[in-house]
Amino acid sequence: MASPGPVIAEPAPVPDPAPVPEPAGGSVEIHQGDNLEVIRRLPDASFTLIYLDPPFNTGRSQERSLETARSVDRSQDRSAETASVAPGSRGAAGSAPEAVLRTATAQEAASVVRRGFHGREYERIRGDLRAYDDRFDDYWGFLEPRLIEAWRLLADDGTLYLHLDYREAHYAKVLLDALVGRDRFLNELIWAYDYGAKTRKRWPTKHDTILVYVKDPKAYWFDSDAVDREPYMAPGLVTPEKAERGKLPTDVWWHTIVPTTGREKTGYPTQKPEGILRRIVQASSRPGDRVLDFFAGSGTTGAVAAALGRDAVLVDHNPAAIAVMRERMPHARVFGATPERTRP
Repeated sequence: MASPGPVIAEPAPVPDPAPVPEPAGGSVEIHQGDNLEVIRRLPDASFTLIYLDPPFNTGRSQERSLETARSVDRSQDRSAETASVAPGSRGAAGSAPEAVLRTATAQEAASVVRRGFHGREYERIRGDLRAYDDRFDDYWGFLEPRLIEAWRLLADDGTLYLHLDYREAHYAKVLLDALVGRDRFLNELIWAYDYGAKTRKRWPTKHDTILVYVKDPKAYWFDSDAVDREPYMAPGLVTPEKAERGKLPTDVWWHTIVPTTGREKTGYPTQKPEGILRRIVQASSRPGDRVLDFFAGSGTTGAVAAALGRDAVLVDHNPAAIAVMRERMPHARVFGATPERTRP
């Protein structure tokens, strides 16, 4: 009888590769596309915090017309559909408009009445001023419909932060007062920094402005205890316990820009420092809340929100921005983009 051959052991089964663990914290969605088209598909009142950092209007100056707004008193004439106001006349900022801002021409009427949010009427008053153009034909015509959508998306306890430079902040304040109501204005934040070249012909401009509006002045979320404290400027004037804890930041924030060689640096030209966004997210949202940034750029809002346990939705049309965000947040879900489109 033939001897049995050598016994060959069955190869051990190769285990399935372990799934890549999700990072602790919140989720991130990245959408590539025109932000107005993307946000129009999002449901009403779905975000507790919306932070917007639109492109600054930094181009050449030229003479043009701009519309401002004021509320209309219909107690004397409820049937009137329009009202005539002399060009350049003034009025208190009103409640709410409904449509996209239009740049007036010399042939147009001096004012026009429209119906806005909550059924209230407002009046657009046109006047000439010096303004700044960039690549958009009409900066406000670009921005206003996006602000209207942002307000629709804001939850009842939500907060809108609009980050601008000194050229447009004052016009934006008037515009937002008209869009959503002056009583919903919460703060003007000043982010001050001291970096880069300084002109010797005027006071160097070393600050940005962040306008803060709340959906409901009586029910918005703001948690000062959650905000990172900062050192007292004169710690000897307070108790040792207070000095150790630090103070709550005021509406003027001294904070460096993104360091050129620091951990945060992504190389994206308009990147904002994490410290600024961390303060905003900590104060105006809770863990589990949803945060929206549809001028996302390098994705700082999403990176900070996720690290703090919030769920972020980011939108940008720029393939370079999408590529930076994908590398920065590899676990994010990406919509509307392909590897070819996001290659830098």
